[in-house]
Amino acid sequence: MSGVKKLRTDLIRSTNVVYQAHHVSRNKRGQVVGTRGGFRGCTIWLTGLSGAGKTTISFALEEYLVSHAIPCYSLDGDNIRHGLNKNLGFSDEDREENIRRVAEVAKLFADAGLVCITSFISPFSKDRKEARKIHESAGLKFFEVFVHAPLEVCEFRDVKGLYKKARAGEIKGFTGIDSEYERPEAPELVLKTGELTVNECIHQLLELLQDQ
Repeated sequence: MSGVKKLRTDLIRSTNVVYQAHHVSRNKRGQVVGTRGGFRGCTIWLTGLSGAGKTTISFALEEYLVSHAIPCYSLDGDNIRHGLNKNLGFSDEDREENIRRVAEVAKLFADAGLVCITSFISPFSKDRKEARKIHESAGLKFFEVFVHAPLEVCEFRDVKGLYKKARAGEIKGFTGIDSEYERPEAPELVLKTGELTVNECIHQLLELLQDQ
C-alpha cells in the first residue's frame, strides 16, 4: 500500500539488555485479578480471511466474558495498526513483524491473568507457530481458532469494501486474492461462520476454554 513506510530490518540491536524477573508471581497476581469459573490467563488467536467474522466474534466474546466478571481484552488487527504497528506496511516482512509484536503483547496480557483475544488475518502458518511458541515458552495457554468462511462468502460480505478494491487492482497483495492464506493445519477449534450464528460461535469458544 502506498504511503506506508517499509519496516527497517537493518536496525542495530542492543546487546546490553538483561531480562528482569518479576517480584510478583503469576499465581500471586492471579489472586488479585481473579479466576472466576476457573478461567486463567491465556490467548485465543482468531485467524481467517478478511470478512470471516474475526472481529465480530472477538468483541462478542470479550463482552460476554467481562459481563461474567472474567478479565478479558481484545486486540483487533485494524486497531493495532492505528497505534502500536502504525509504522508497518503489508509486505511479507512487515506482516511477520506485525504478528510478532501482537504475540508479545498478547503474552503480557495473558501473563497478567487476562483472557486475551486476538483477531488478525495472520495468513502465514510460520508466524502463527511463532506466536504459539512465544506463549508456550512462557508456560501460557495458546488456542489457535480458525474462523472459517469460504472466500466467496467473505467477498459477498465485503464489510470494508476491500475485496472490491482488490479485484479492481487498487489494493495489491490482498490476502485471498493475490496473496495466499495458509490454513491452520491443526487448530484447537474451527468456527464455520458461514453456517453458525455469533452466539453458536461464542458457545463453542466457551466450551473450549472450560475444557482446557
